[in-house]
Amino acid sequence: MSSEIIRLYLRHLFKTNINIIQNAEETLLMIEFASESDYNFIIERDKHIKKELVKQKIISQEIYIIRKENQSIGWMRYSYFWDNTPFMNLIWLDEPYRHLGIGKQVVLKWEGHMKAKGFKLVMTSTQADEQAQHFYRKLGYKDSGCLMFDDQPLEIILTKHL
Repeated sequence: MSSEIIRLYLRHLFKTNINIIQNAEETLLMIEFASESDYNFIIERDKHIKKELVKQKIISQEIYIIRKENQSIGWMRYSYFWDNTPFMNLIWLDEPYRHLGIGKQVVLKWEGHMKAKGFKLVMTSTQADEQAQHFYRKLGYKDSGCLMFDDQPLEIILTKHL
């Protein structure tokens, strides 16, 4: 065999193995609606919502739970701005799972569900001193306004057309 054929074969073999590894990692990640059994995991970590509301949001399927190898590693919850526009309130991943592309997968899944429900616009927000604004912009969200509070940094409102 020529060295060119061997090099092409090795490149193909290496690329195939990388794809197999990536597909295996993706199958180990589950993003699904939270259930009652996820309640404690969420309330132990989510300090931005009243505990009573978590159960309601689980029943309304407004919380996604994120699992890796059957272990809960995060969640995303949303509501509706003006009762008609999906608004992502919070996405949370336990520290070891951040910056791995999992958050992007969660947002894209949520956007797909919202589009399937007939929504053409989604929203979220983040404080101006948080890095999340860059994450959302990379996903196609555009700055659409802001809120100013006396005791907090500027809250940036972001929207995305689906």
